[in-house]
Amino acid sequence: MLEFNEKVYHRLSRAGAANIIVGILMIVFGITLGTVTIVYGGKVLASKKHLID
Repeated sequence: MLEFNEKVYHRLSRAGAANIIVGILMIVFGITLGTVTIVYGGKVLASKKHLID
């Protein structure tokens, strides 16, 4: 029974580590995408007055 518990413990620890890695990647991706959106949105707003005139 102890062997089975150790296997479960190792699987759960790997799953937890994988979840942390995925979470960090999602945070980095979200920050990057938000920054790119703000930059390109600013460029569109800056060029908007050239389109209206």
